[in-house]
Amino acid sequence: MITVINLNAAVDKRYELTDIQKGKVMRARKVENTAGGKGLHVANVVTILGEDVLATGFLGGKTGEFIEEKLAKMVIKNDFVKIAGATRECLAFITDDLIQTEILEEGPSVTKEELDLFLKKYDEILDKSTVIVASGSIPSNVGQDIYEKLINKASRTNKKFLLDTSGQLLVDAIRAKPYFIKPNIDELEAISGRKISDELDILKEITKLNEKGIKCVVVSMGKDGSLVGFEGEKYKVQVPKITAVNPVGSGDAFVAGFAVGLHRNYQIEEILTLAAACGTANAMHSQTGFVKANVVKDILSKVTIKKL
Repeated sequence: MITVINLNAAVDKRYELTDIQKGKVMRARKVENTAGGKGLHVANVVTILGEDVLATGFLGGKTGEFIEEKLAKMVIKNDFVKIAGATRECLAFITDDLIQTEILEEGPSVTKEELDLFLKKYDEILDKSTVIVASGSIPSNVGQDIYEKLINKASRTNKKFLLDTSGQLLVDAIRAKPYFIKPNIDELEAISGRKISDELDILKEITKLNEKGIKCVVVSMGKDGSLVGFEGEKYKVQVPKITAVNPVGSGDAFVAGFAVGLHRNYQIEEILTLAAACGTANAMHSQTGFVKANVVKDILSKVTIKKL
């Protein structure tokens, strides 16, 4: 089973409109309310690919109930800790130029008792899991070392932990040596403390992270593909050119594909191919954190993996 941790889930409210003009009244031509949070996007794609997945974290209030109802309709198994605070809402405005402007709420407070209940649940879930994925931000008052703690627990049970987060959360978690991280170039600069100018710089920093004990480091370069370091080997992953409809959530779909490939015991090049195909397929659909299995299958043969 693949377990997906989403500590700071959200009701995502997505508005499509022509343009955003400060101080003006604008009308959305389309509005969607979905169960959001990076981890839930991952869980959705894993489910679509046909693997057993369990989503967990915190949910509370009417917004939390909304997410539970949506997950039931999406047939995503879940086991969340119910909290007194209300799950956050996040707004995304998509304009005709495909630029997304987001307003993200901070998230609810979690009591010590609620956090302890989650950690106990996590220990129980670990026994049933093959791969752990943790994605996104954390509730407002949960300690910055939470991912570090979860990684350490997974390591003690020899479970592979995939982490997709940013900022100080990522920097702190690196100390615990997650199996996989996926920083972008800005995050790589924050980790390294230096300016990243070209692919050679990226590869040097990937090597340093691999040497710290992180088995797989993936750095996205947007349309130019990704650079990957895996157990001392380096790869460049390139995807076919497509007409993007909504690229938001493609990183989450990539992580989902990686988790599925790892769960299936694929070789690294097969894992990266599936991950890249999922990320690309997500961008071809208007829904965030969604792929069509037949589209993923079609893209697989068009992904190129070059060993450097």
